[in-house]
Amino acid sequence: MTTAHHSTEDEKRSAVVTGASTGIGEATVRALAAGGWQVYAVARRAERLEALAAQTGAIPVAADIAEDDDVARLLEAVTAGGGADTLINIAGGARGTDWIAEAKTEDWEWMLRANVIGTMKITRAFLPMLRATGRGTVLNLTSVAGLVSYEGGGGYNAAKFAERGMTRALRLEEAEHNVRVIEVLPGLVKTEEFTLRRLGGDADAAEKVYAGVEEPLTAEDVADVVRYAVTVPHHINLDEIVIRPVAQAAAHKLIRRGA
Repeated sequence: MTTAHHSTEDEKRSAVVTGASTGIGEATVRALAAGGWQVYAVARRAERLEALAAQTGAIPVAADIAEDDDVARLLEAVTAGGGADTLINIAGGARGTDWIAEAKTEDWEWMLRANVIGTMKITRAFLPMLRATGRGTVLNLTSVAGLVSYEGGGGYNAAKFAERGMTRALRLEEAEHNVRVIEVLPGLVKTEEFTLRRLGGDADAAEKVYAGVEEPLTAEDVADVVRYAVTVPHHINLDEIVIRPVAQAAAHKLIRRGA
């Protein structure tokens, strides 16, 4: 995906990308760095960030965005590095597929902390910086799980519905500061860790999620859309972008061909 619309405002852009140690976050760091952006790659796993930084030139900052001290340290590092005009919130994830009757409290608490509380804390911390640029951007990666609920998805649905609600409120609150707020809602994406982690490390069960699906989305597919959304001229706000593979016509319709 490319855009022919470029302006001087797109030069020397700087972004903070969370969830950067794997999957869509890592792919987004690579996509932006390849486009000449200064990128702060944020995640908890320092060793993976260091490897990513060596390959891309990104600035690694190991941090848990749900921890206040880590967020403060991240903000200090970005400020010292010259600041950022874009915050891309990709950190999050799912735990478990239990129906609500068997819901595990610890899984729900983890999902709400990772997807909602962490996103709120880092956004709250960086809003003054984004406002000060005069053309700040916040992009939140949510999910089609924030649009339609499904059996076994109650906890993840709750987290993504909440993150989506927060995103929509933020757009209303920050328009007067010329901060655009973008939401990208992916459907079925096959990444290295998302489903594996959700299913407790069961590789066979994780592979069955994608069985027979021709060309599920990749992390790079979603990262390309994210890159496009934050690179178009600032007066354009791509409010909500739903991205699914063709095989996933809707939440209840997934085409599987063969075993």
